[in-house]
Amino acid sequence: MTDHGTNSLMQRFLTEPFSVMGILNVTPDSFSDGGKYVTTVSAVEHGLRLEEEGASVLDIGGQSTRPGAHEISPEEECHRILPVLEALLCRIRIPISIDTTSSLVALRALEAGASMINDISGGRFDSRMPGVIAGKKCPVILMHSRAKPDDMQKLPYYTDVVAEVQQELQNSITMFLDAGVQRHSILLDPGIGFAKRFEDNSTLLRHIDRITTMGYPVCIGTSRKSFIGHITGEQPGDRLYGSLASIVTSLLAGVVLFRVHDVKATVSFLRVLNTMRRK
Repeated sequence: MTDHGTNSLMQRFLTEPFSVMGILNVTPDSFSDGGKYVTTVSAVEHGLRLEEEGASVLDIGGQSTRPGAHEISPEEECHRILPVLEALLCRIRIPISIDTTSSLVALRALEAGASMINDISGGRFDSRMPGVIAGKKCPVILMHSRAKPDDMQKLPYYTDVVAEVQQELQNSITMFLDAGVQRHSILLDPGIGFAKRFEDNSTLLRHIDRITTMGYPVCIGTSRKSFIGHITGEQPGDRLYGSLASIVTSLLAGVVLFRVHDVKATVSFLRVLNTMRRK
């Protein structure tokens, strides 16, 4: 396993035209691929396949965050992800991120060899998370959301979704900076599909430049989301083309990290799109 310290990993996000984060859900109930990779063997095989397809980072999640998902204990989350993490670390060359809102899971995963944390709550669910990130000096993705997954889609409402997402992301940034997390360790994610209506997601993507100009690298996760199905009428597994279309404005607006299920297609799409936009 090569060294993936904060500086080298964040430098990659800042200097490469784009990076793709491959999704590895080791959950029985995720909205698109729940149950496919619940064994260590199947999860490791898929993780290696995502690396081969061109993923720059692998994001392992043990807690489903789909709307309506029920929370599991940190111990159960560790039971799901740590064997997969440990098995991959000796075989994979790319850094591994852990998708968790639990400071205990984050700490144990980082101590086992993970390189970064993806917190869909932006630090709201566990007040100890900023301290863990500060202590381990690792990169962290702070995502915007409201409430918890089991009720986040119950009447989400915004007067000005872009301005409110900006302000609530800034609140998360302040929380982590106050805990001692270095500014250069933070990435932002506007949280497409999290506590947002169809029109909120569409508006955020049309104005994603207002998130990329906040001064931090930005990650976007639109892959197979329900707002795409709202437009196309397709089930999650059939939303590849819609997912690709949804990231065009994000790349052009300066988003640097794309969290996706379909790594190979996304890498090819972004390579061509990036080449075509050059002057």
